[in-house]
Amino acid sequence: MIAAAGLCGGLVLWGIGLDTKAVGLLPGAWVLVPLVVTAGLELLRRTAPRPALILATVALVADQFTSGSVATVLMFTDIIYAAVLYGTPAAARRIPRTTVYITVAMTVGFTAWLQTVESLLIGVATALVAFAPASTGALVRNHREAAETARLRAEQTALLAEIDRTQAVTAERSRMARELHDMVANHLSAIAIHSTAALSLDDAGTSRDALAVIRENSVAGLAEMRRLIGLLREGDGEREPAAAPTLDALDTLLEQARTNGASSGLGFTLTDRRGTAPADDEDAGHPNTLPAPVGLAAYRIVQESLTNALKHAVPGTVAVELALTDHTLAVTVTSPFGDRPGPRAPGSGAGLVGMRERVALLDGVFEAGPVTAEDGAGGTDKVWVVRADLPVAPAGRAGEGDTTR
Repeated sequence: MIAAAGLCGGLVLWGIGLDTKAVGLLPGAWVLVPLVVTAGLELLRRTAPRPALILATVALVADQFTSGSVATVLMFTDIIYAAVLYGTPAAARRIPRTTVYITVAMTVGFTAWLQTVESLLIGVATALVAFAPASTGALVRNHREAAETARLRAEQTALLAEIDRTQAVTAERSRMARELHDMVANHLSAIAIHSTAALSLDDAGTSRDALAVIRENSVAGLAEMRRLIGLLREGDGEREPAAAPTLDALDTLLEQARTNGASSGLGFTLTDRRGTAPADDEDAGHPNTLPAPVGLAAYRIVQESLTNALKHAVPGTVAVELALTDHTLAVTVTSPFGDRPGPRAPGSGAGLVGMRERVALLDGVFEAGPVTAEDGAGGTDKVWVVRADLPVAPAGRAGEGDTTR
């Protein structure tokens, strides 16, 4: 469209005899040659701006030997503008500087040659034809590049926000999965074991005891589910969320495990070596205060370890031990390991994964697996040991308490 408009405009100006000079070395229709060439070069203004500018410069110089056409000059200025706007970054920097040099050279040269004030108009005309479109193209290009940079920055910001949102959702789903597994698996495992025992043994007393345990775990599991729902609804204004369990509730947890594991020949002990606060503290007589995430992680690790013992341990004693230093809370759960007779609940391995994730979130150390230990009678037995070292803030002075239950 630009080429067609320039060509038609030039033909009209030639037809009515409106030229830039009254006399030229090549009069008459010779003025149409640069006009047609420049109009054709307009077709290359975006796809090949550099060759178009070089050839258009030659056409403009040739136009000076004819009677001249305003249309040729105007199309030349557009080609310079396009060369800066659509050319390479190096060309966009070089062309404006070159037009400045040309403008200065033309002004100084013609002033020295003609030695008249009017010769300054040649420099002004050169600036209007060369420097003005080149500088305009540079300004437009800079604005476009700034807008493109801002758009890319906005896209990167949106991408990073989406990545953060995805990671947050994934982390929250993992947390919910750990909470749901730790809350319900213990009760469902007990239900599965005792229901299997009730179905496999044709004894009314055994079935009645199994049903009692099943009912107790069903009620407890329902309460845990309600607590989880309360946690998920935190902040919606419907109700206050239930408090997270702490290590102070381990007695209740072990008592429940004793009830569930009695039929499998399992006993449970707790050795608490966390110590007590000094007598001059406000919380004297209470175990040293732990950060809430550490206390919850330790509780869940013990809970899951007891659940695994109910599923897989052979008859014997499951020992839970807590030890607190200035910087670490050590949680150790030892259970008998071997081929277990009678009913057992299937396992998926999600419990160990959840415990490992909890410890990793606190930058702690987690180990789980079978080891060989002395049985107290000179022999050795295999036991399954779960150990987690959870970093805590410096606990100050630790008392010398040692409580075994």
